Amino acid sequence: MNTRQLLKGVALLGLSLTLMSSPSYSQVSQEDLKVAQSLQKVFENVAEKVKPAVVNISTVSEIKLNHPPIPPEFRDFFHQFGFPFPDFPEKFETRALGSGFIVKVKDGWAYILTNNHVVAKAKRIKVKLTDGSVYRAKVVGRDPKTDVALIKIKVGNKKVPVVELGDSDKIKIGEFVIAIGNPYGLNWTVTHGIISATGRHGLGLNPIEDFIQTDAAINPGNSGGPLCDINGKVIGINTAIVRNAQGLGFAVPINIAKKVMEDLLKYGKVIRGWLGVYIEDISPTLAKKFGVKGGVLITRVMPNSPAQKGGIKSGDIIVEYNGEPVKNVSDLQLKVINTKPGEVVKIVVVRNGERKVLSVKIGQMPGSEKLASTDLMSKFGFSVQELTPELRRKLGVPNWIKEGVIVTEVKPGSPADDAGLREGDIIVGAGITPRDLKPVKKAEDLLKVIEKAGSKGVLLKVIRGEGVLYIVLNPEE
Repeated sequence: MNTRQLLKGVALLGLSLTLMSSPSYSQVSQEDLKVAQSLQKVFENVAEKVKPAVVNISTVSEIKLNHPPIPPEFRDFFHQFGFPFPDFPEKFETRALGSGFIVKVKDGWAYILTNNHVVAKAKRIKVKLTDGSVYRAKVVGRDPKTDVALIKIKVGNKKVPVVELGDSDKIKIGEFVIAIGNPYGLNWTVTHGIISATGRHGLGLNPIEDFIQTDAAINPGNSGGPLCDINGKVIGINTAIVRNAQGLGFAVPINIAKKVMEDLLKYGKVIRGWLGVYIEDISPTLAKKFGVKGGVLITRVMPNSPAQKGGIKSGDIIVEYNGEPVKNVSDLQLKVINTKPGEVVKIVVVRNGERKVLSVKIGQMPGSEKLASTDLMSKFGFSVQELTPELRRKLGVPNWIKEGVIVTEVKPGSPADDAGLREGDIIVGAGITPRDLKPVKKAEDLLKVIEKAGSKGVLLKVIRGEGVLYIVLNPEE
């Protein structure tokens, strides 16, 4: 049944309800009732198909408090009257709820897509399935730029349902959609509506925005849950709402989430293309002035960027990218970041009223590698920072330590904590065995060893104080 038939069904259902309240109800044909019932059956089928693969996510996060120093006279005031000076907590825990959905099962692990903001600061993550079973989850990887995260739970031989992913590039405004999630802790709530708009950007919610807008009821706790079409295929991840507004919900298109998921599973990080330009939309006034119908204006080109090397200049207007017209800033951004680094693309610019075709070799977005390092090492429960000269002076690192990375955080109960790694440790070497122990000068050096080691574990050479020790870091089962 297509959207037009469903809309006809809605109209007939409304007519049926009106006639039911009048003496002429008997005039409603059985055919009309069947259409209305078939519409109802569509929503029932989607709920039955998708609900079992939707999960409840609960998190515990730790917030550290930075109290200003307490002057001694305040402490003396309390002691003078025989009262103990109150202790102010250094940290406290917060709890939050969200949703997610199982997209893949492999080697006894069930992989779950959700929002980055649901798990970003979580110290502990628990996942509850529809059968009531609860699992402790691990973060596979996160992407703050799109607000997408991939987590996993160990299910062993247990058979768990998996959703079917759709194609968000083919959706149309006005189509019916169904949202499933856990709003305000009300588990597995189903709501429906239509696609109100596509390509929404400029909301200031994420660095990369291309939202699906819907009027399906979405509330706090729905974040990370699926937005489905009438065939039960997931077309988006419910992500955001507008406070004090009704009928305004936003979802990340599933095609964007697919790309993030595939990169995290294959590379352990998100790979994005990079052009290296500052851009702005062309207003009608500017378009008329420059003699173009659309495109984006280049306001600045970064030095040594792919754009500069490819011949793009400030003042150029990009009107085509690899044979496709460029609509606006968001459109160009999505085209570039979805291009594989190293690929040569044809970019058409308008310069001084003339069209020029440029060949540009797309680079890799700066910072994505650093973010990926943090995400990958977070699997072991610790993070590191490069030992800069400023940091050496601040921490009083001995001069005989020439290079390394310093451990800035160790999560309690993590593999790093179990191995004995501590905050302040300086990692100077890493390898799978003592023979292949290699110097660690930056975070990427450690990342390469961890990726190569896989499930074998990593041998770390660590400096703690004035001593040297070796730590075996095993991945968590």
